[in-house]
Amino acid sequence: MDLYTRRRLRNAFHLGMSLVVTLFGLFWLAWLLGTLLVKGLPWLTWEVLTEPTPPPGGHGGLANAIVGSLILTALGVLIGAPIGILAGTYLAEFGRHSRLGKVVRFVNDVLLSAPSILLGVFVYEILVVPLGHFSGWAGGVALALIVIPVVVRTTEDMMRLVPDTLREAAAALGAPYWKVIAAVVYRASFTGILTGVLLAVARISGETAPLLFTALNNQFWSLDMGKPLANLPVTIFQFAMSPYDNWQHLAWAGALLITFSVLLLNVLARTFLRPSRTKD
Repeated sequence: MDLYTRRRLRNAFHLGMSLVVTLFGLFWLAWLLGTLLVKGLPWLTWEVLTEPTPPPGGHGGLANAIVGSLILTALGVLIGAPIGILAGTYLAEFGRHSRLGKVVRFVNDVLLSAPSILLGVFVYEILVVPLGHFSGWAGGVALALIVIPVVVRTTEDMMRLVPDTLREAAAALGAPYWKVIAAVVYRASFTGILTGVLLAVARISGETAPLLFTALNNQFWSLDMGKPLANLPVTIFQFAMSPYDNWQHLAWAGALLITFSVLLLNVLARTFLRPSRTKD
């Protein structure tokens, strides 16, 4: 067998294995989405979006849990995203090879791989125990601790992809370094940084464990961040484990809402935030 034939066979083998593995992953994804559609779509009614969680056997929806989840997610992103972007900027621009940069990068990697329940227990010890009660603020802080390492990693990676020649060109025009970062580096890496923020949103949207120790849950309408706050992940967890049919149906509907909301968010971001290509 000549060299050309061996290369063609080897190429065909690797392409075939890549296709098989891809189809294997897509099969489980399709099975998951299909199960959510079959189990959750029949119960996804207008009542689910407009009425609060019901008592066992009663009629109601998930409106208070949906609103609470939106508040907690927004709070987590508002706290965690700026910190993550600033830390990623330091690692990419100022601390690439410094000792402090290596320490920050190591700590960030540890946080990135840490189980979310540990972050929930940590916030429980520093906020819930001293205050004496669960609260929405504690839940937002717990989610922010999950957001930070994701945003730090993506921000650093995206900013380091910007060629140094762009920085040098801006500096040659007399721009100070902070202006170079703000007007050149951030602009060139904006889409990547925003993608990291969206990945963080997707990560915290379905987190249950940290909220069990911080925000807990609330079956009534409440926007008081100083008290336990209703949220969709904990509500789904509690309803799915219950013996009541109406709660189990709402759990499937809530799981469908979370999954397809995150999927839609990522599709829209990739569609509308894609860098435009101008023709010469």
